[in-house]
Amino acid sequence: MSYQVLARKWRPKQFDELVGQEHVVKALAHALDSERVHHAYLFTGTRGVGKTTIARIFAKSLNCERGMSAHPCGECAICTAVDAGRFVDLIEIDAASNTGVDDVREVIENAQYAPARGRYKVYLVDEVHMLSKNAFNALLKTLEEPPGHVKFLLATTDPQKLPVTVLSRCLKFGLKRLLPEQIAGQMRMILGREGIGFDEAAIIELARGADGSLRDGLSLLDQAIAHGGGTLRAEDVRAMLGTIADNDVGTLLRSLADGDGKALLAEADRIAGLSPDFAMVLEQLAGALHRIQLRQLVAGFEADEPEREVLAALAGEVDPEDVQVWYQFALNGRRDLPLAPDARTGFEMTLLRMLAFRGHGVDAGRAKERPVPPQHAPVRTGAPRAAAAAPPPYDSSRCERHAAAEPVTPRVADAPGKPAVAAPAATSPRIDSVADWEAWIELAGLGGPAGQLARNALPKSFEHGVLTLELKPEHMILCSDALCGQLQDRLGKAVGRSLRVRVVPATTVAETPAARAAAARSEQQAAAERALADDPIVQDFQRELGAEIIPESIRPVGRQA
Repeated sequence: MSYQVLARKWRPKQFDELVGQEHVVKALAHALDSERVHHAYLFTGTRGVGKTTIARIFAKSLNCERGMSAHPCGECAICTAVDAGRFVDLIEIDAASNTGVDDVREVIENAQYAPARGRYKVYLVDEVHMLSKNAFNALLKTLEEPPGHVKFLLATTDPQKLPVTVLSRCLKFGLKRLLPEQIAGQMRMILGREGIGFDEAAIIELARGADGSLRDGLSLLDQAIAHGGGTLRAEDVRAMLGTIADNDVGTLLRSLADGDGKALLAEADRIAGLSPDFAMVLEQLAGALHRIQLRQLVAGFEADEPEREVLAALAGEVDPEDVQVWYQFALNGRRDLPLAPDARTGFEMTLLRMLAFRGHGVDAGRAKERPVPPQHAPVRTGAPRAAAAAPPPYDSSRCERHAAAEPVTPRVADAPGKPAVAAPAATSPRIDSVADWEAWIELAGLGGPAGQLARNALPKSFEHGVLTLELKPEHMILCSDALCGQLQDRLGKAVGRSLRVRVVPATTVAETPAARAAAARSEQQAAAERALADDPIVQDFQRELGAEIIPESIRPVGRQA
């Protein structure tokens, strides 16, 4: 007898066997038991969470020979035919492969005929978002006024691509990603039924690797059993997934917490010898930091984890702000690995970045005055080592007013070796217009987050050396001490003198440089779309070949996609 993969062998056949999705099961059960069944249902969610499985159980419940209910018998001819995938009145359509209007037209023509065996003819359309626009239009009339014996069950991983006219005619159920604990519980049940031995740590690794999809988790389970020769061992699973042991993650975090760069790189070198997937290792680091932060900020938080003692100890030692910074570095490092010279270099640089910003909290410009680790402290010949002094924190609420505000004209450097020359008069500190403020921004070379802050702000006044900027309430999230400090320093260097920056909420609605740029981009986009629509060649393609213009694919000349 041929082997059947675990994901198919243990596919639920009753609503009671489903893992998670209780909110969907409850609604469908009430509809079936009260015989108040809608004509079209839409199931959405990521891969492997039960969309198609729920649809098949629902079809079986509608047509069971012992009556419509949320508990089909599973024994009658119709139930067994549905389970075997050969029930004639359950028509499954893969929209990813049958996207055209002709495929849908056949469905519409056959929908008018009564079911051959069951009470209802059920159309299960998987990945329905893949249908073409014409196919949706052809389906729409039948969805709006279907025959009484027809039910539509639609499934998709991308509901945003469905026309609103289709969405409005369906009852929509969003299926949730499964938690690692739910996936691990199902794996334990299956392994117990199959008589396969396993390590608890292996189950935890597989459940994390499933990424919320039970089907993916069972596929990994099949692979791990084959990798281990019929048993499930943690070391085999880690080798297969490219992950490392939880205590290895704890050792990395311990070295970071101690500020021990030598031990950190030594542990990174040992981990590299295991040939892991460095992206997965950074993901594990982020997960451990998340669990540390929960212990720090959620009163009474406890979790039954293999590394709970290590994480609990680190939670009592590491600054909560450092945990936030390290978490962001782990996420960004994982994203940037393809840009690194090689994966190991990217991994080590992420660790070193965490070490470099240790003690700086969520704001690198607001460093805490704690001793710098010895290997980072500056050393003078013949003098003892000393801790680096942290720069004074920026505080926009303590802006000092100077006695007088002498005229300041920003100066820009000419070619190398030549004296600086005065910038255009439009960049005067009076700042009479948005254009003047844009000139200041360009002169200071403001980019990145500080540039975003500047472009979303408007100057209110420049008096006694204090530049007051207005920011709309929805943009106040950009106003951090670090960014305001950068803005202050760059503008001061541009004008050749120190100044203070103060940010206040805007009292009036005015056009900021960012708003002007957005309006210009919008106009360029509209012009590009008009030019393409008016092109005679494009019009010929539309008329002769039925071509369609996809507006979101159009980019003005010179703008990257």
